[in-house]
Amino acid sequence: MTPALAWNGLIRLFNAPLLPLGSQTITLGSLLGVGLLLLVVTLAARLLRFLLAKRLLLWLGLPEGRREAIGTLLAIGLAAFGYVAVAQGMGLDFGALAVLFGALGVGLGFGLQDLTRNLSSGLTLLMEGKLKVGDLIEFEGTQGFIREISFRSTVIRTFQGSEIVLPNALITNTLVHNLSYLSSQGRVDLAVRVMHGTDPLLVTEALLAVALEEPRVLDDPAPKVVLHQIGREGLEFELWVWTAEIQNQLLLRSAMNYAIHRALKRRGIHLLGEKQVLQLLPEAGPGAPLAFDLDEQLAAIPCFANMDARRLRELVGSGARRRLTAGQMLVEKGDPGRALHLVLEGRISAIHETERISHRLFSFGPGEFFGELPLLLQVPYPTAMWVQEDAVLFEIPSGNVRLLLENRPDFAEIVLQALARRGDVLRSYESCLRERGLLREGDLGNPLQWLRGRLRRVLEPRVGGSFQSTQN
Repeated sequence: MTPALAWNGLIRLFNAPLLPLGSQTITLGSLLGVGLLLLVVTLAARLLRFLLAKRLLLWLGLPEGRREAIGTLLAIGLAAFGYVAVAQGMGLDFGALAVLFGALGVGLGFGLQDLTRNLSSGLTLLMEGKLKVGDLIEFEGTQGFIREISFRSTVIRTFQGSEIVLPNALITNTLVHNLSYLSSQGRVDLAVRVMHGTDPLLVTEALLAVALEEPRVLDDPAPKVVLHQIGREGLEFELWVWTAEIQNQLLLRSAMNYAIHRALKRRGIHLLGEKQVLQLLPEAGPGAPLAFDLDEQLAAIPCFANMDARRLRELVGSGARRRLTAGQMLVEKGDPGRALHLVLEGRISAIHETERISHRLFSFGPGEFFGELPLLLQVPYPTAMWVQEDAVLFEIPSGNVRLLLENRPDFAEIVLQALARRGDVLRSYESCLRERGLLREGDLGNPLQWLRGRLRRVLEPRVGGSFQSTQN
């Protein structure tokens, strides 16, 4: 067979009519041409979706969910338009097929209800952006990170390493906790139950001490201890702590439970159901229980002597005692302020260090406090704070200091007046304050008035400038 005959035979094969369709006849060649056109339309739709979601809309700064939704919708629109154009090019009569498609549509509508709901729910999730890829969510008791959101389903990766595929309609119709919607901060609640007869203030102090020693616990919002219930069997407390990495809450909870158990044991506090053991020899050293009740120690300090019992209890519940040994470095130069430190016993010195010398500037003894300036002025420590003698401090984290200053003008005035009398402390911050534009010439001529003005500016974002100092 010659090549010409073979070519003519191949042409006749592709042009041979297979079946009539509308005004045209379907041939093998037309089927191959339509298939090629449909493939081109499909590839063009996918390319459009990729360019929109990964390039153009990314450059415009749209969130991932909306980029995917817009890209997918436009790709579907392009594909539908292309498929219709190809069908019309084949000469299909859509009017004649309308009845057939209508009958099929009714049947498919009943059979594909769930698929339709999932598609519409997926579109809602992608467009709203309330749930995004990477969010930590809790769904029906299961926690995990969203790994993928498609039009039909959402994939969640659990902490155990498995993937859960959830229909989108189930997510939109069920309560979902988004633990990282605005930020990754979150609160961890720890329940502690102790025996009747235990001093609640002692338990409160022990729990707050554990929270203040844990670096993963935030100072603002500050830790909080709540006496949840006085039950038939004992006292039920809850320790509320905030962390910047809520996804690691299980590790934080474990570490704090160990520390709570150790802190309660050192103070002779028995958990509910714990077997009591008589201890004849008292403990000694840094972990030993403190000898005096905290409210009694605070009441003995002149600046707190006029506080009634209720306000003293509030002050006790805002912080915890900390025992330090001589020679320990409490704060390095340049560290940010994390707490207000009230000296109950011993002495803390402010040290100015250079490459050649280390010079002691001033010190704080029993009844004096420090750390208020870094908190009020939001500046770092200009000096190092060194434990000159074995000391016991009462530490109030920054979040609770702010609350006390907002809600207790008398406490704010105590802090300001005590600070105004310490000219040596103010002078140590002078150069730092001038560099930041917080101090002008003549401001320290009336330090109390200047400190009151700075305190109002610090509290204005939280209380709208409504703070009023108590004038003496």
